[in-house]
Amino acid sequence: MVAGYKLRLCFLTRRHKGTEIFKEDEMTETLNDTSDKIKKTANAIKKLRPSYSKILDFYEKIFTAQEKSAAKTEIEPTELSDDIVSIKAKEKFPLFSLSEFSVDVNSSRKLFKKICKIINKSENHMSSAAEIIFAANENKKIDFNELYAALLHDDDASFGNIAAKLKTDRDALAFITYNSIKPSLFLFAESASQYLDKDNTWEKGYCPVCGNAPVISTFESDGKRFLTCCFCWHKWTVRRLFCPFCENMEAGSLHYLFSEDEKEYRIDVCDRCNKYIKNVDTRIISRFVYLPLEQIATLHLDIMAKEKGFESGVPLELQV
Repeated sequence: MVAGYKLRLCFLTRRHKGTEIFKEDEMTETLNDTSDKIKKTANAIKKLRPSYSKILDFYEKIFTAQEKSAAKTEIEPTELSDDIVSIKAKEKFPLFSLSEFSVDVNSSRKLFKKICKIINKSENHMSSAAEIIFAANENKKIDFNELYAALLHDDDASFGNIAAKLKTDRDALAFITYNSIKPSLFLFAESASQYLDKDNTWEKGYCPVCGNAPVISTFESDGKRFLTCCFCWHKWTVRRLFCPFCENMEAGSLHYLFSEDEKEYRIDVCDRCNKYIKNVDTRIISRFVYLPLEQIATLHLDIMAKEKGFESGVPLELQV
Protein backbone atom coordinates (compact mmCIF):
# COMPACT_ATOMS: atom_id res chain seq x y z
CA MET A 1 0.00 0.00 0.00
CA VAL A 2 1.27 3.47 -0.84
CA ALA A 3 2.06 5.48 2.25
CA GLY A 4 0.00 8.60 2.81
CA TYR A 5 -2.64 7.69 0.26
CA LYS A 6 -5.79 9.54 1.27
CA LEU A 7 -9.04 8.78 -0.48
CA ARG A 8 -11.69 11.32 -1.34
CA LEU A 9 -15.29 10.38 -2.11
CA CYS A 10 -17.00 12.09 -5.03
CA PHE A 11 -20.45 11.80 -6.55
CA LEU A 12 -20.81 11.03 -10.21
CA THR A 13 -22.91 13.40 -12.29
CA ARG A 14 -24.68 13.17 -15.64
CA ARG A 15 -22.53 15.76 -17.40
CA HIS A 16 -21.46 13.21 -20.01
CA LYS A 17 -24.29 11.09 -21.34
CA GLY A 18 -23.29 10.11 -24.84
CA THR A 19 -21.15 7.22 -25.95
CA GLU A 20 -19.60 6.33 -29.28
CA ILE A 21 -18.36 3.09 -30.74
CA PHE A 22 -14.61 2.67 -30.38
CA LYS A 23 -12.74 2.87 -33.64
CA GLU A 24 -9.52 0.89 -33.73
CA ASP A 25 -6.33 2.82 -34.43
CA GLU A 26 -5.07 1.59 -37.78
CA MET A 27 -1.47 2.24 -36.86
CA THR A 28 0.45 -0.79 -35.61
CA GLU A 29 3.64 -0.91 -33.63
CA THR A 30 6.54 -3.26 -34.15
CA LEU A 31 7.10 -6.00 -31.61
CA ASN A 32 10.41 -4.56 -30.41
CA ASP A 33 8.86 -1.14 -29.98
CA THR A 34 5.97 -2.50 -27.92
CA SER A 35 8.25 -4.64 -25.76
CA ASP A 36 10.54 -1.68 -25.17
CA LYS A 37 7.58 0.49 -24.19
CA ILE A 38 6.33 -2.15 -21.75
CA LYS A 39 9.75 -2.19 -20.10
CA LYS A 40 9.96 1.61 -19.93
CA THR A 41 6.44 1.82 -18.52
CA ALA A 42 7.25 -0.76 -15.85
CA ASN A 43 10.41 1.14 -14.90
CA ALA A 44 8.51 4.43 -14.71
CA ILE A 45 5.91 2.92 -12.38
CA LYS A 46 8.61 1.30 -10.22
CA LYS A 47 10.24 4.70 -9.66
CA LEU A 48 6.94 6.07 -8.41
CA ARG A 49 6.01 2.98 -6.39
CA PRO A 50 9.14 0.99 -5.46
CA SER A 51 7.05 -1.54 -3.51
CA TYR A 52 5.79 -2.84 -6.87
CA SER A 53 9.27 -3.55 -8.24
CA LYS A 54 9.27 -7.32 -7.78
CA ILE A 55 5.77 -7.95 -9.12
CA LEU A 56 6.31 -5.59 -12.06
CA ASP A 57 9.59 -7.30 -12.93
CA PHE A 58 7.68 -10.57 -13.04
CA TYR A 59 4.74 -9.37 -15.12
CA GLU A 60 6.94 -7.37 -17.47
CA LYS A 61 8.51 -10.69 -18.51
CA ILE A 62 5.08 -12.35 -18.83
CA PHE A 63 3.63 -9.54 -20.94
CA THR A 64 6.71 -9.29 -23.17
CA ALA A 65 6.61 -13.05 -23.77
CA GLN A 66 2.92 -12.75 -24.69
CA GLU A 67 3.63 -9.94 -27.17
CA LYS A 68 6.33 -12.03 -28.83
CA SER A 69 3.99 -15.02 -28.95
CA ALA A 70 1.17 -12.94 -30.45
CA ALA A 71 3.42 -12.00 -33.37
CA LYS A 72 3.66 -15.71 -34.23
CA THR A 73 0.09 -16.70 -33.37
CA GLU A 74 -2.30 -17.65 -36.17
CA ILE A 75 -6.04 -17.71 -35.54
CA GLU A 76 -8.64 -19.14 -37.88
CA PRO A 77 -10.95 -16.41 -39.25
CA THR A 78 -14.20 -16.11 -37.33
CA GLU A 79 -17.41 -16.62 -39.28
CA LEU A 80 -20.98 -15.78 -38.29
CA SER A 81 -24.01 -15.54 -40.55
CA ASP A 82 -25.84 -12.23 -40.85
CA ASP A 83 -28.92 -13.79 -39.25
CA ILE A 84 -26.98 -14.94 -36.19
CA VAL A 85 -25.27 -11.57 -35.83
CA SER A 86 -28.64 -9.81 -36.06
CA ILE A 87 -30.23 -12.05 -33.42
CA LYS A 88 -27.32 -11.67 -31.02
CA ALA A 89 -27.32 -7.88 -31.40
CA LYS A 90 -31.09 -7.68 -30.85
CA GLU A 91 -31.06 -9.95 -27.80
CA LYS A 92 -27.83 -8.44 -26.42
CA PHE A 93 -26.03 -11.78 -26.52
CA PRO A 94 -22.22 -11.86 -26.82
CA LEU A 95 -20.96 -12.94 -30.22
CA PHE A 96 -19.23 -16.10 -28.99
CA SER A 97 -19.11 -18.40 -26.00
CA LEU A 98 -15.67 -19.12 -24.58
CA SER A 99 -15.80 -22.67 -25.91
CA GLU A 100 -16.03 -21.25 -29.45
CA PHE A 101 -12.77 -19.31 -29.20
CA SER A 102 -9.95 -20.56 -31.43
CA VAL A 103 -6.53 -21.21 -29.94
CA ASP A 104 -3.25 -21.60 -31.77
CA VAL A 105 -2.15 -24.65 -29.81
CA ASN A 106 1.38 -24.67 -31.20
CA SER A 107 2.27 -21.08 -30.28
CA SER A 108 0.37 -21.36 -26.99
CA ARG A 109 2.30 -24.50 -26.04
CA LYS A 110 5.60 -22.69 -26.63
CA LEU A 111 4.43 -19.74 -24.54
CA PHE A 112 3.27 -22.17 -21.84
CA LYS A 113 6.82 -23.48 -21.58
CA LYS A 114 8.26 -19.95 -21.50
CA ILE A 115 5.90 -18.88 -18.71
CA CYS A 116 6.90 -21.91 -16.64
CA LYS A 117 10.53 -20.81 -16.92
CA ILE A 118 9.70 -17.21 -15.97
CA ILE A 119 7.80 -18.34 -12.88
CA ASN A 120 10.48 -20.80 -11.85
CA LYS A 121 13.21 -18.14 -12.06
CA SER A 122 11.11 -15.58 -10.20
CA GLU A 123 11.07 -17.73 -7.07
CA ASN A 124 7.50 -16.81 -6.17
CA HIS A 125 4.73 -18.92 -4.61
CA MET A 126 4.11 -20.73 -7.91
CA SER A 127 7.73 -21.69 -8.56
CA SER A 128 7.52 -25.25 -7.26
CA ALA A 129 4.34 -25.93 -9.18
CA ALA A 130 5.82 -24.39 -12.34
CA GLU A 131 8.82 -26.70 -12.07
CA ILE A 132 6.55 -29.74 -11.87
CA ILE A 133 4.40 -28.50 -14.77
CA PHE A 134 7.50 -27.75 -16.88
CA ALA A 135 8.83 -31.27 -16.26
CA ALA A 136 5.45 -32.77 -17.18
CA ASN A 137 5.52 -30.85 -20.44
CA GLU A 138 9.06 -32.00 -21.22
CA ASN A 139 7.99 -35.59 -20.58
CA LYS A 140 4.98 -35.12 -22.90
CA LYS A 141 2.47 -35.75 -20.12
CA ILE A 142 0.28 -32.78 -21.02
CA ASP A 143 -2.44 -33.01 -23.66
CA PHE A 144 -2.74 -29.34 -24.60
CA ASN A 145 -5.93 -29.79 -26.58
CA GLU A 146 -7.52 -31.33 -23.50
CA LEU A 147 -6.03 -28.70 -21.19
CA TYR A 148 -7.18 -25.71 -23.23
CA ALA A 149 -10.62 -27.23 -23.83
CA ALA A 150 -11.12 -27.71 -20.08
CA LEU A 151 -10.31 -24.06 -19.45
CA LEU A 152 -12.42 -22.66 -22.28
CA HIS A 153 -15.39 -24.89 -21.44
CA ASP A 154 -15.11 -23.78 -17.79
CA ASP A 155 -14.96 -27.47 -16.88
CA ASP A 156 -13.69 -27.33 -13.30
CA ALA A 157 -13.90 -31.09 -12.84
CA SER A 158 -11.81 -31.90 -15.91
CA PHE A 159 -9.31 -29.16 -15.16
CA GLY A 160 -8.99 -30.37 -11.59
CA ASN A 161 -8.42 -33.92 -12.80
CA ILE A 162 -5.63 -32.74 -15.09
CA ALA A 163 -3.94 -30.92 -12.20
CA ALA A 164 -4.32 -34.01 -10.00
CA LYS A 165 -2.76 -36.26 -12.66
CA LEU A 166 0.18 -33.88 -12.95
CA LYS A 167 0.38 -33.75 -9.12
CA THR A 168 0.55 -29.98 -9.16
CA ASP A 169 -1.29 -26.95 -7.84
CA ARG A 170 -4.53 -26.27 -9.72
CA ASP A 171 -4.36 -22.47 -9.41
CA ALA A 172 -0.80 -22.34 -10.73
CA LEU A 173 -1.77 -24.55 -13.66
CA ALA A 174 -4.76 -22.28 -14.38
CA PHE A 175 -2.54 -19.18 -14.29
CA ILE A 176 -0.03 -20.66 -16.72
CA THR A 177 -2.72 -22.10 -18.98
CA TYR A 178 -4.73 -18.89 -19.27
CA ASN A 179 -1.69 -16.69 -19.84
CA SER A 180 -0.40 -19.07 -22.51
CA ILE A 181 -3.58 -18.71 -24.57
CA LYS A 182 -4.14 -15.02 -23.87
CA PRO A 183 -2.59 -13.91 -27.21
CA SER A 184 -4.96 -16.28 -29.04
CA LEU A 185 -7.95 -14.98 -27.07
CA PHE A 186 -7.07 -11.37 -27.83
CA LEU A 187 -6.51 -12.00 -31.54
CA PHE A 188 -9.72 -14.00 -31.82
CA ALA A 189 -11.66 -11.18 -30.11
CA GLU A 190 -10.02 -8.64 -32.40
CA SER A 191 -11.17 -10.65 -35.43
CA ALA A 192 -14.64 -11.21 -33.97
CA SER A 193 -15.15 -7.48 -33.35
CA GLN A 194 -15.80 -7.02 -37.07
CA TYR A 195 -19.32 -8.35 -36.43
CA LEU A 196 -20.16 -5.72 -33.81
CA ASP A 197 -22.69 -3.06 -34.75
CA LYS A 198 -20.64 0.10 -35.26
CA ASP A 199 -23.76 2.27 -35.41
CA ASN A 200 -25.18 1.31 -32.01
CA THR A 201 -23.38 1.34 -28.68
CA TRP A 202 -23.16 -1.79 -26.55
CA GLU A 203 -24.80 -0.45 -23.39
CA LYS A 204 -24.06 -3.52 -21.30
CA GLY A 205 -21.52 -4.22 -18.60
CA TYR A 206 -20.39 -7.53 -20.09
CA CYS A 207 -18.10 -7.99 -23.07
CA PRO A 208 -19.93 -7.95 -26.42
CA VAL A 209 -17.51 -10.55 -27.77
CA CYS A 210 -17.30 -13.19 -25.01
CA GLY A 211 -19.75 -12.09 -22.30
CA ASN A 212 -17.25 -11.71 -19.47
CA ALA A 213 -17.08 -8.83 -16.99
CA PRO A 214 -14.68 -5.91 -17.36
CA VAL A 215 -11.43 -5.88 -15.41
CA ILE A 216 -10.67 -2.18 -15.77
CA SER A 217 -12.20 1.07 -16.99
CA THR A 218 -10.52 3.93 -18.84
CA PHE A 219 -11.16 7.53 -19.80
CA GLU A 220 -9.69 8.33 -23.17
CA SER A 221 -9.85 11.07 -25.82
CA ASP A 222 -12.84 13.42 -25.62
CA GLY A 223 -13.70 11.98 -22.22
CA LYS A 224 -15.05 8.71 -23.63
CA ARG A 225 -15.25 5.83 -21.19
CA PHE A 226 -14.19 2.32 -22.14
CA LEU A 227 -14.41 -1.04 -20.39
CA THR A 228 -11.86 -3.80 -21.03
CA CYS A 229 -12.82 -7.47 -20.75
CA CYS A 230 -11.12 -9.55 -18.06
CA PHE A 231 -10.85 -12.56 -20.36
CA CYS A 232 -10.35 -11.64 -24.02
CA TRP A 233 -9.29 -7.99 -23.37
CA HIS A 234 -11.71 -6.57 -25.92
CA LYS A 235 -12.49 -2.91 -25.27
CA TRP A 236 -15.89 -1.25 -25.72
CA THR A 237 -17.50 2.12 -24.97
CA VAL A 238 -20.08 2.70 -22.24
CA ARG A 239 -21.80 5.61 -20.55
CA ARG A 240 -19.68 7.52 -18.07
CA LEU A 241 -22.42 7.15 -15.46
CA PHE A 242 -22.80 3.39 -15.36
CA CYS A 243 -22.04 0.40 -13.11
CA PRO A 244 -21.02 -2.50 -15.35
CA PHE A 245 -21.98 -5.11 -12.77
CA CYS A 246 -25.62 -4.19 -12.10
CA GLU A 247 -26.12 -1.60 -14.87
CA ASN A 248 -27.07 1.06 -12.34
CA MET A 249 -27.17 4.57 -13.84
CA GLU A 250 -28.52 6.53 -10.85
CA ALA A 251 -26.21 9.38 -9.92
CA GLY A 252 -27.04 9.25 -6.22
CA SER A 253 -25.75 5.70 -5.79
CA LEU A 254 -22.63 5.92 -7.98
CA HIS A 255 -19.47 7.47 -6.55
CA TYR A 256 -15.75 7.37 -6.97
CA LEU A 257 -12.73 7.41 -4.69
CA PHE A 258 -9.50 9.10 -5.63
CA SER A 259 -6.29 10.55 -4.25
CA GLU A 260 -4.71 13.92 -4.98
CA ASP A 261 -1.42 12.01 -5.23
CA GLU A 262 -2.64 9.78 -8.09
CA LYS A 263 -5.10 11.79 -10.12
CA GLU A 264 -4.76 9.42 -13.07
CA TYR A 265 -6.48 6.67 -11.07
CA ARG A 266 -9.81 6.37 -9.32
CA ILE A 267 -12.11 3.68 -7.98
CA ASP A 268 -15.69 3.73 -9.29
CA VAL A 269 -18.05 2.27 -6.70
CA CYS A 270 -21.74 1.38 -6.74
CA ASP A 271 -23.92 1.47 -3.62
CA ARG A 272 -26.56 -0.71 -5.24
CA CYS A 273 -24.47 -3.85 -5.86
CA ASN A 274 -21.56 -2.90 -3.59
CA LYS A 275 -19.00 -3.55 -6.32
CA TYR A 276 -16.17 -1.46 -7.72
CA ILE A 277 -14.01 -1.14 -10.81
CA LYS A 278 -10.71 0.73 -11.16
CA ASN A 279 -10.47 3.52 -13.71
CA VAL A 280 -7.41 4.91 -15.48
CA ASP A 281 -7.58 8.40 -16.98
CA THR A 282 -5.23 8.01 -19.92
CA ARG A 283 -5.68 11.68 -20.86
CA ILE A 284 -3.42 12.80 -18.02
CA ILE A 285 -0.76 10.10 -18.38
CA SER A 286 2.15 11.22 -20.54
CA ARG A 287 3.84 7.81 -20.74
CA PHE A 288 2.82 4.75 -22.77
CA VAL A 289 -0.28 3.09 -21.27
CA TYR A 290 -0.34 -0.72 -21.27
CA LEU A 291 -3.52 -1.75 -19.46
CA PRO A 292 -2.33 -5.14 -18.14
CA LEU A 293 0.50 -3.27 -16.39
CA GLU A 294 -1.88 -0.61 -15.08
CA GLN A 295 -4.04 -3.36 -13.61
CA ILE A 296 -1.07 -4.86 -11.79
CA ALA A 297 0.35 -1.51 -10.66
CA THR A 298 -2.90 -0.51 -8.93
CA LEU A 299 -3.42 -3.49 -6.63
CA HIS A 300 -3.28 -1.07 -3.70
CA LEU A 301 -6.56 0.38 -4.99
CA ASP A 302 -8.16 -3.07 -4.78
CA ILE A 303 -7.06 -3.29 -1.15
CA MET A 304 -8.45 0.16 -0.39
CA ALA A 305 -11.78 -0.53 -2.08
CA LYS A 306 -12.18 -3.71 -0.07
CA GLU A 307 -11.28 -1.86 3.13
CA LYS A 308 -14.17 0.47 2.30
CA GLY A 309 -16.48 -2.53 2.05
CA PHE A 310 -16.68 -2.90 -1.74
CA GLU A 311 -16.06 -6.07 -3.73
CA SER A 312 -14.55 -6.52 -7.17
CA GLY A 313 -16.88 -7.64 -9.92
CA VAL A 314 -14.14 -9.91 -11.27
CA PRO A 315 -12.61 -12.97 -9.56
CA LEU A 316 -9.07 -12.32 -8.36
CA GLU A 317 -7.60 -15.00 -10.62
CA LEU A 318 -8.85 -13.09 -13.68
CA GLN A 319 -7.49 -9.74 -12.50
CA VAL A 320 -3.80 -10.47 -13.05
